[in-house]
Order: sequence, then C-alpha cells, then structure tokens
Amino acid sequence: MKINAALVLEERLRRAWSQEHLAQVSGLSQRTIQRVEKEATGSLETKKALAATFEVDVVDLDCEELPIMKKFEYKTVEVPFKTSLFKSDTPDIESLLNAEGDVGWRLRQVVLPASGFGESGSMVVILEREKVS
Repeated sequence: MKINAALVLEERLRRAWSQEHLAQVSGLSQRTIQRVEKEATGSLETKKALAATFEVDVVDLDCEELPIMKKFEYKTVEVPFKTSLFKSDTPDIESLLNAEGDVGWRLRQVVLPASGFGESGSMVVILEREKVS
C-alpha cells in the first residue's frame, strides 16, 4: 500500500528523530521505516502505527498517485477536395470519420494545405487514438 513518504519524513525531521527512534516509538522495525521513506510502501498496520505516532489521521498518510500520462498514436488521411471561387466539391467527411471512429480513431484536426489562387486539391484529416501498452 502506498504511504505519503514525504509527510513521514517531514514529521520525523520536525521532531528531530532518527529513523531508529521513530521505529522505537512507533513499534515498527527500522527497516520498515527505511522502506516507507524510500519506497513509500507499507502495510495498513504500518500506516496506522505511523498515524498514531505522529497524531495524524490515517487518511493524511495516503499517497496521492499521479495519473499515468497517456500515449497516443496518430495517422493522417488525405481526402480529395476541390474548392475555388466558382466551384465547391465537398467529400463525405461524416462517413470517413464514422468509419475511422468504429476502429478507435478520433478526429484531432483538419488541415487544408495552402495552394495558389484559393484552390486546394485535398484536405488532410489528422486522427488519434490511445496507444495500448
């Protein structure tokens, strides 16, 4: 179980206790104190003993785990597209996105590459999905 090692260390140092002294007053072994401070792990009994020793609530010793950063993969799909001052031919983007969405892709961005005279021959659809580790 995760224990807030920073709080344990802070409380011990605030009292100017050694790890050995904390072990004696808490009824834990010195090795347990070392493991809690270094690895932030210990049993529920260890957490309760430390909370009682420091006169704090057991919940205060809970370790807030940071969320794991998600990783994504990306792909681009070039879609034929013709637009000009006099003519517009719009592709069926809805069907394309729904088909990609069925296999886990989601729309990230649509890009119209720059071209001369207000015309673009295609648009690029950027899709993303979460990588499964």
